[in-house]
Amino acid sequence: MFLATFKLCAGSSYRHVRSMKGLRQQAVLAIGQELNRRALGGPAPAVWINQVRRRDSLLGSQLEDPLYSDQELAYIQQGEEAMQRALGILRDQEGWKKESQQANGDEVLSKVIPDVGKVFRLEVVVDQPMERLYEELVERMEAMGEWNPNVKEIKVLQKIGKDTVITHELAAEAAGNLVGPRDFVSVRCTKRRGSMCVLAGTATLYEEMPQQKGVIRAEHGPTCMVLRPLTGSPSRTKLTWLLSIDLKGWLPKTIINQVLSQTQVDFANHLRKRLESCPRS
Repeated sequence: MFLATFKLCAGSSYRHVRSMKGLRQQAVLAIGQELNRRALGGPAPAVWINQVRRRDSLLGSQLEDPLYSDQELAYIQQGEEAMQRALGILRDQEGWKKESQQANGDEVLSKVIPDVGKVFRLEVVVDQPMERLYEELVERMEAMGEWNPNVKEIKVLQKIGKDTVITHELAAEAAGNLVGPRDFVSVRCTKRRGSMCVLAGTATLYEEMPQQKGVIRAEHGPTCMVLRPLTGSPSRTKLTWLLSIDLKGWLPKTIINQVLSQTQVDFANHLRKRLESCPRS
């Protein structure tokens, strides 16, 4: 039913409305909003479909969002679908295996997901308000290489609207240089709903950033970070990081698992140091 509604709204089933770019863009944006509502919690599909069917939902008012190209709409949809998929993985509490437990309470869990592979889940509490983490992880994303030794550089290649960016990330060597340099091209989507913030992403193709010589192009996804104030202590933040990476190349699974779980532990430690040493702007 959902896919049929998408085709109808987007005009993909009717030749005479395929050229109505504004209508198609409003429809796709509406579909993206629905995916976000499903992921973060919102009205039932039947309620939303009735809203979409209203004339003023798609045709009655001026389009407030900027006009996007078909490729940009595809990136938006890709990011929001990655968010829905990642949050669905986190919601399923069954089958998680403990990888490590730190003295400060930081915990890494893992699970094998069909069609995705092995994913890792970091659970930590940070003694900083959520807004501070949002500022560092979203607004200062390109500065991550300054404080996280596992990242050499993150560059925003393109911004699409308020919530979506295309990024290029160059990772440092790991495991005593057993894992050589990797880079990633990803679409990232950020959504805030109430007191919760979700940062999600997945690998994507971007023609202006082809594979680099001497660097293996690895792939994220689906992956996400969930930030929310700690219950009963709003000045502290519960951070959950779902990590899914295909490092490519010829690497033993034992090394891959060790590198990814340690990467999450190191990230939490480096993030705390950054937040303590760099005051909020």
